[in-house]
Amino acid sequence: MRHIHLDDGLRLRFPGRTEDFDQGVEIGMIAVLMDQGLGEFSRWIARSNLSQVEAIAKQMGYRIEDNGGDEEWADITFLHGTAKAKPKLRLVHSVG
Repeated sequence: MRHIHLDDGLRLRFPGRTEDFDQGVEIGMIAVLMDQGLGEFSRWIARSNLSQVEAIAKQMGYRIEDNGGDEEWADITFLHGTAKAKPKLRLVHSVG
């Protein structure tokens, strides 16, 4: 049993359910968000579900950016359309 990220600060768990069930809920939630035609949104996705998420995103006209995470989770941004998004700039402090 694992947590499924619905929104910032909102996660669900389904005790007694299998990993397949959790993956299905996660995919269903992502598909609904893409079907709404949002230009951009981000979610934490289980890495074990990432290949399926990538396939669905491509079919629905989205591309994804992996913003890091850890061994179990990926912070994914979904971007609608084929145009490249503006680069995400980060402030880097130099030493010296």
